[in-house]
Amino acid sequence: MDHLVPIIEVFGIEFDLAAILMVVISSVVVLILARLAVRNLSVENPGKLQNFMEWVVDFVSSIIGMATDYKKGRIYLGLGLALIMYIFVSNMLGLPFSIITEAHGNHVPTVLGQELIVKGEHEHLAWSWWKSPTADAAMTMALALAVIGLSHVQGFRHNRKHYLKHYFEPWPFFLPINLIETAAKPLTLGLRLYGNIYAGEVMIGIILGMGWIGIPALLVWQGFSIFVGAIQAFVFTMLTMVYIGQASIHEEH
Repeated sequence: MDHLVPIIEVFGIEFDLAAILMVVISSVVVLILARLAVRNLSVENPGKLQNFMEWVVDFVSSIIGMATDYKKGRIYLGLGLALIMYIFVSNMLGLPFSIITEAHGNHVPTVLGQELIVKGEHEHLAWSWWKSPTADAAMTMALALAVIGLSHVQGFRHNRKHYLKHYFEPWPFFLPINLIETAAKPLTLGLRLYGNIYAGEVMIGIILGMGWIGIPALLVWQGFSIFVGAIQAFVFTMLTMVYIGQASIHEEH
């Protein structure tokens, strides 16, 4: 049986419905967690969720402090919180289970009046609806481009003279190298996150195919996947703050 991604085409543009669904679910989960954490704020008797959120705030503050001057970088605390929570939740969503719909023969399901796209010959079809949003390269690259774009905007806005000058440092003929480095940042940032999470879900799929004998291995691998998911959320947030900090360093020259 072939497992396919549910895709519909609108005005010539293909949309991955599973990725869109999971992005929405991740956003809703993070929003609910944040709202619950601040619902009953208390200085004398904070709840467990409030304690956890305060720890996350302190952790992200330390990341900003390691990446750049905290006094200048603390305005990005909200960004760091959103990134680390959203990416971690997204990384975790693909671990517990999967939702698959099946179709047989020539029957092709429709969503909102649009037929799901089927490429190639498939006698038996199965659409996978539940996965980690970060297991989709389009999503991770969009996230990487957004934060890298923000770092360039902030660098140009704060001090455009030094921002433009750094492309010609230490000598003018280094311009092509500096441009390649700039172009590589979103690629490495997005593909690193995608590769780690996608590979983890592939392994889970392989272990599930082993049947009952794969259950012990599945439990061990899911524990390892939680660790990897947390590390990847940390790395993405850290590099984001590093890139923003590098752009703002030029103010000191």
